Amino acid sequence: MAVTWLLLFVTICCEVVATLSLRASEGFSKPMWAIPVIIGYVTCFYLLSVVLERGMPTALAYGVWSCVGIILTAFAARVLFHDPLNWKMLAGMAIMIVGIAVMQWGTHAVA
Repeated sequence: MAVTWLLLFVTICCEVVATLSLRASEGFSKPMWAIPVIIGYVTCFYLLSVVLERGMPTALAYGVWSCVGIILTAFAARVLFHDPLNWKMLAGMAIMIVGIAVMQWGTHAVA
C-alpha cells in the first residue's frame, strides 16, 4: 500500500505542476507552457487510474488528491505568483486536512 500512496503523491505533484504551468501560460499566450500542462494532466490522470487499480477507494484517492493538490498549489502560487494566502485560507486548508483524515479513518473502519 505504501507504493500506492507514493504513486498518489506523484499524481498530485504532476497535477500541481500542470496547474501552475497553466497559470504561467497566461491564457496560453505563452505557448511553451502548453507542454508541461498537457504532459502533467495526462500523466496525473494515468497515475490516478493506476492508484485506483491498485485498490485505493475512489473517494479517498480523489479526496486526498484534491485536498493536497489545493494546498500545494496555494503555497506554490503564493511563492511563484504572489497569490494571496491569508488566515481564512489556511483555516480552510486545516479543515480539509481534518476531513481527509476522517475519510482515511472511515475507509479502515469499513474494511
